This record gives sequence, structure tokens and C-alpha cells, in this order.
Amino acid sequence: MKTTAHTKRTVFLAVTGAIFVAVVVAAREVMLPFILAIVIAYVLTPLVVAVQRRNVSAGLAVLVVYASVLGVLGGFAAAVAPRIALEFRSLRHELPDLAVEARERWVPAITAEMRAVGIAPDTRPALEAPRPSPTSAFVARPGPEGSIAIDVGQGVNVVAIQGGWRVERNPDKKETEFDANRLISDAIGRTFAYAEANSLEVAIAVRDFVGMVSRGVFIFFITLMLAAYLILTRDRIHAFFRSLVEPDGGPGFDDLWERTDRGLSGVVRGQLIICGINGLLSAIGFAIVGLKYWPVMALVSAIFSLVPIFGSIASAVPAIAVALTQGLGTAAFVLVWILGIHQLEANVLNPKIMGDAAKIHPVLVIFSLLVGEHFFHVPGALLAVPCMSIAQSVFLHIEASMRAAAAPES
Repeated sequence: MKTTAHTKRTVFLAVTGAIFVAVVVAAREVMLPFILAIVIAYVLTPLVVAVQRRNVSAGLAVLVVYASVLGVLGGFAAAVAPRIALEFRSLRHELPDLAVEARERWVPAITAEMRAVGIAPDTRPALEAPRPSPTSAFVARPGPEGSIAIDVGQGVNVVAIQGGWRVERNPDKKETEFDANRLISDAIGRTFAYAEANSLEVAIAVRDFVGMVSRGVFIFFITLMLAAYLILTRDRIHAFFRSLVEPDGGPGFDDLWERTDRGLSGVVRGQLIICGINGLLSAIGFAIVGLKYWPVMALVSAIFSLVPIFGSIASAVPAIAVALTQGLGTAAFVLVWILGIHQLEANVLNPKIMGDAAKIHPVLVIFSLLVGEHFFHVPGALLAVPCMSIAQSVFLHIEASMRAAAAPES
């Protein structure tokens, strides 16, 4: 009878868990407040516990932590937001000038370097016999004794007609010569045009956000309320999940709970701390070198660092691109500074802040990021590594339990 009851209970829990997962997946479009509430509760719980140790009730401790955190974030936003908004407006207005500077300064320098090392052939026309531009139908040049020579350009047809000749372009003629200057100019021009178009999209998105501010405020307060409930009932939540296992499995559940908490603590809390340090160090370095729009670039570095590996790489691109407009020396300093921050993060911050329990193999990190982004886009990329941390904790716990069970037999 005991075996039958145990089997029925196991089947019931498995079916219930499957139904719960199916409901969460089906309702994923409205799960954002719940996910954010879980993250907020997990991040702020240590602060609430620290306040409670000073003989403060749980409810009052939550209010104190909320007031402190929101006050700090609000003060930071009030101090930094105007400067960042000004930098964004300046960057948008300067994009056309940056495109011109890239075409007239970067492109010739890059093309010269490519020709110097033999990457691109020298297609410049000789001085004694100038050739027509590929975009010109024909070019007239002075000849001997006052004559004029006409050079017919590439991609041009000379067609005989009644009483003369007609010169016309050949649309089917393809240029075969490699022109690095033209290729790089076109690529950079398209890049800046795309960036300028995106800035307009950002402005439209901001306008739409203002129109939806009431819904945003509602979700914000709902999220804080849910997070407060999770913090206040954390012991009951732990007791509920512990009651789902058999009595003799309690110690194993506690071990799994602690292992998962250590892993998530490194991934979630540790990554947030590292993002703040990354943004602060980036701001210091960018300000020292006088990088244009350095507050925006530092903020981008901090935000992008939320996504491991890919975020760090992507955050360096805009800063270096802006630095190139101020000279190769500035760009080199920014690149070296960013590499130094990443080395500090990899060799000092990650081991000290995240610890050994939060380490996930880089291959698993990349795999989880690609899968999360593919199925759930940006939210999936942000939550991919925490989910992988939970899966790794469960796997390691099961592996350790099986090894411990097999030890007496050997």
C-alpha cells in the first residue's frame, strides 16, 4: 500500500508540474511582472534580512529597503538623466557630420594602410594618363598642340545612329576592379544612415512610451507588490517546496536549495554588481580621455554587461567607433581600457564576487544565450544564464546524490 501511495503521489506531482509549466508557457506574454518580481525579491532579500537583524519587523524592513533603493535610483536618475538626454540629442545631430568625417578621414587612411600591406591593389590612375572615373561617361583632357582627347569610361556603349554617334551607359556592365575607397565609403555611409534611422525609431519608441505611461506605472507597482509578498513569505515558500519531497529526502532538498542559491547568487547578484563596476570604470576611463558622449557610452557598457560574453563585446563597439572620430590615439586608449576592464572582470571580479559555485562553462553560457534569444528574444537572453545555473545545480545535486548512494556498495 505504501508503494502504491508513493507512486500515486509521484504521478500527481509530475502531472501537476507539467500543467504548471504549460500554463506558464501559454501565459508567457503576461509573465513579465512575475519574473521581475522574482528577480527583485531575490536581489533585495539579503538587504531585508540585514535590516530585520536590527529588531525591525519584516514589513517595515521591506519598506525601508524599498525606500532606500528607490531613493538611490531616483537620485541617480535625476542627476544623470538630463546629461544623458543631452548627449543623445547631440549624438543624433552629429551623426551626419560623423559620416562625412568617416568618408573623408577614416576611409583614405584605412585604404592607404590596406594598400601598404598589400591587402588591396592600387587602382589609382597614373598621373601621365588619367583614366576616366567608373561613374563618368567620358573625360576630356588636353592633348598636344591644343587638341582635346576624349577618354570613354567603363560601362559605356558607343552606338552608331543616323548622322552620328550616341554615347550611353551600359547598365549590364559590371566593374571588375577592386576599389577599397568606394567599398569602405559605402559601408560606413550605410552604417551611419542606419544609426540615424534607428535614432528616429528610438524617438518614436519614447513617444509611444509616454502614451503608455499609465500602464507602465501600474505594472511597476504590481511588480513591487509581488516582490514584497515573495520576500515576506520566503520561509513559507521554502517550507512548501520542502513538503513536496519525502520526509527522508528533506536533507537532500535543503542541500539542493543551498546549492541553487549559491549559483543564482553569483549569476544574478554578482552580475549586477559587476555591471555597476563595469559602468563606473568605463565612465572614469572615458572621462579621462575626453571621449565624446562618455556618459552614454558608460551607460551602454553597464547595461550590455548584463548579457555575459556577447554583451561585453557589443558594448565596446560604439565606444571605439566614437573614439575613432577623435583620432587613432583616443581609439587605442579606449580599446586598451576596455580590454583592461574585461581582464579585471574575468580574473578578479568573477572569482571574488561570483565564486566557484556560480561558474558555468563558457560553452554552456553561449548555448543558453543562443537558445534563450532564439525562443524568447531579449528577455530570453537575460534569463538564459540564471536558468542554466538552476539546471546545472540540479544536475550536480543529482550526480552527487547518486555518487554518495553508490559509495557504500563499492
